[in-house]
Amino acid sequence: MIDHVSINCADLSRAKAFYDAVLGTLGISRQRDFGEGVDFGEAVGYGTEGQPDFWLGRFDDMGPNREIHVAFRAKDAAAVRAFYDAALAFGAEPLHAPRVWPEYHQHYFAAYVRDPDGNNVEAVTHSYQGEG
Repeated sequence: MIDHVSINCADLSRAKAFYDAVLGTLGISRQRDFGEGVDFGEAVGYGTEGQPDFWLGRFDDMGPNREIHVAFRAKDAAAVRAFYDAALAFGAEPLHAPRVWPEYHQHYFAAYVRDPDGNNVEAVTHSYQGEG
């Protein structure tokens, strides 16, 4: 089980705008925002109900990380599609359009994009029943 994921971003302002748009489609929002001037750089945490589980940061002494993969749970196929559409509207590189991935399991419905820093970001539902 993952408690939280944090990624280092080359352009934190652009990354925040991207994640505000795409995570909003999944009911995820900014929960904490540590602006410039704190000891470690800058960071913003996303999650639900006051609990940030996904963090973006710009740290003064750290260069960009290599590509990572993050999967966000969506409530249904419509939310996966909304995530994908929001990402493309933002200018994200499409990796895989929304579809069933039977090689994972018969109810795995997901879409993949590349975020502004080149990371592989996925929205997935594990309860796809062929709806919508």
